[in-house]
Amino acid sequence: MQSRIQIAPSVLSADFAKLGEDLADIASADCVHYDVMDGHFVPNISFGLDILKATKRATDLPVDVHLMITNPDEMIPAFIDAGADNVTFHMEATAHANRLVQLIHAAGRKASVAINPATPVSALEEVVEDVDMVLVMTVNPGFGGQSFIESSPAKIRRLRALCESRGVHPLIEVDGGIKASTAPLVAEAGADVLVAGSAVFGRDDRAQAIAEIREAAEAATLKKA
Repeated sequence: MQSRIQIAPSVLSADFAKLGEDLADIASADCVHYDVMDGHFVPNISFGLDILKATKRATDLPVDVHLMITNPDEMIPAFIDAGADNVTFHMEATAHANRLVQLIHAAGRKASVAINPATPVSALEEVVEDVDMVLVMTVNPGFGGQSFIESSPAKIRRLRALCESRGVHPLIEVDGGIKASTAPLVAEAGADVLVAGSAVFGRDDRAQAIAEIREAAEAATLKKA
């Protein structure tokens, strides 16, 4: 039986000098999480369009581009052209979430919206029926290696309840502090896609790290059932 739980290693924690090798090491994952930071929306700068093109050449996995930038309205078309399979923008960064979802879908890509820890689930009420995935940040975005925010599972449950009340089933993704010990907490609450950075790339055996996170999350969902 195929797992409901998807694992998305974040290349923010990869060795940029050996990105091709590191991508080969995570072939057992479900997708690649690609963080774009602009130094304005979050206090850090990561990578952009050219590295995304190189990433697409180096892996057969779909690439989820997480735009932590102040101007997603302007930049989304460029990231689509560079190869993004899924585009995630932040609810806090735009006044036109529905328009951005339509733009992404018109290009034949999947559209996702992210919310920061301090943003309530209620902010998603007018867009949740249109997106393919919702990303719940389980740390404040900007840097890898942060500690998991303990109130996150309750927030995931509120999001799952909102989706069920609308009769929609977007994937629920979580990002921040995810490892084998926290994966069960978010999976039991209803998360489908788990982003893991240092918990994967900080290990010598990346395939084993992915397997351990997936198995821990699956065990929690089976226990709940």
